Amino acid sequence: MNRPREDRNSLPVAVECYSGYRADERPLRFALGERQYEVKEVDDQWYSPEARYFRVRASDGNLYVLRHDEPRDRWSLEGFRAERQPGEAL
Repeated sequence: MNRPREDRNSLPVAVECYSGYRADERPLRFALGERQYEVKEVDDQWYSPEARYFRVRASDGNLYVLRHDEPRDRWSLEGFRAERQPGEAL
C-alpha cells in the first residue's frame, strides 16, 4: 500500500495548541518521543490545500517545521534546523 507523499518522510508528533478564534490556532508545545519542547516563537506559517505549516523556534533554540493535517487532525514534524553556536564552523 502506498502512503501519501506527505506521510513518507514525516515523524508523528504530539502538539498542544492555543485555541482562540479557531481550534488549534497555533502550537504552544510539542513532544518528540519522551522529549518535551516549548514553542518560544512562531517564526512563520503557511497553508496548503490539506494542511497548515508552522515554523517554530523551540525552547532548545532550534527551528522545527510542524505540519497539521486538519482533515485528519494529525501533527507531524516535517523539518528541523539546528541553531549554530557562535564560532561554530559552517
